[in-house]
Amino acid sequence: MADLQDELHATTEVGELDRPDAEAQFGPDVLELEDERGLAADAGPEGPEGPEGFDGPAGDAVGAGPEEDAAEDPLVRAHALLAAHPVADGYSGLPWALRHLPWYDLELGESTIDTDVPRLREGHVAALFWSLHLPEGLVGERAVGATLEQLDLVKTVVEAHPEGLRMAHSAAQVTDARNCGRVAVLLGPACAAALDDSLGILRALHSLGLRVLTLSGASWAGKNGLTRFGEEVVREANRIGVLVDLSGASDATVRRAIAISKSPVVCTRSAARDLRPHPANLPDDVLVELGITKGLCLVPLTAEQTGPSVRDVADHLDHVRALAGPECVGLSGTYDSGAAHPQDLSDASGYPRLVAELLGRGWSESDLALLTWGNVQRVLRSADFTARAARSRREPSTAKIAEMDG
Repeated sequence: MADLQDELHATTEVGELDRPDAEAQFGPDVLELEDERGLAADAGPEGPEGPEGFDGPAGDAVGAGPEEDAAEDPLVRAHALLAAHPVADGYSGLPWALRHLPWYDLELGESTIDTDVPRLREGHVAALFWSLHLPEGLVGERAVGATLEQLDLVKTVVEAHPEGLRMAHSAAQVTDARNCGRVAVLLGPACAAALDDSLGILRALHSLGLRVLTLSGASWAGKNGLTRFGEEVVREANRIGVLVDLSGASDATVRRAIAISKSPVVCTRSAARDLRPHPANLPDDVLVELGITKGLCLVPLTAEQTGPSVRDVADHLDHVRALAGPECVGLSGTYDSGAAHPQDLSDASGYPRLVAELLGRGWSESDLALLTWGNVQRVLRSADFTARAARSRREPSTAKIAEMDG
């Protein structure tokens, strides 16, 4: 909790540092309106001079002007809030999408994909997890090689766009990138097949920057839950600071991983199964358990998992927040993954419209700050803290799947 409180204070200060960028995105007038509202609140309802401070008799009714109406517009409020508490997006399929483009310039803008720097700025996205997931069917050495190629591509893309993007491997580096006006790029999730059942490969991928590993799709994380080797994968991920992603895993695997992980688990693309019966969505009892263990459910903005409208996505966010708590819900754009998206959320620029919907539903600024930014920062810091503690007690695991699972 101390880490979480620190982050909430830190993000407020960062909002001040980012003011010039915010003015460039949606104009100085919006920010001036917010300043005026703050001054009016300090002065009291009758102004600094009392009722006689207005241009007219004290008894005259003073109607709301267009500026005040604009300040009450949920979309204007959403932009102002996101300027101080931007989005940390939990999943982007951009690396694989870029493999199929002969040429691209993400800083200039690309209409053939869902994500580029202009739209990230328009949507107030300050951090983004770039998926290293692979097409189905790649296993063994082919999966390892393809993952390394994906990882190399991400680093090449980031280096080619230094004015918009910056690699980050920790919560502190994410904040540094944001302070410098860059979008922080984090590596992961990678699929379990990329390990080729080797904990040494897991450590090698982490040394190259991997931050999230998806457990689904491996023989040691099947419908019956984690095998002994699967449990060892979770422990080793905890030891080195790799977050465990449970989206798409069987219910038995999800429950067992939550039970044994010392670090918060994440579900990078999971909504509420009670609202939409998708296999990657989570049942209510798992959402409750996720809240108890301070894990993180990143709700995807996809028509298949959450529904065809902004209101449908907001319904899932309401549901997850009610069961897991405001500290355990986040956002996952899932753009450039081949999935269809709800209306008004077709690309990375749509986040203000979603936040405006949540403001209209009565979400507080503190809960929205956790949703968009604070919760992702918390789990990143928690993973690093757990890893530092575990490395002092546990040597790198040399376990083999053949020895543990037979």
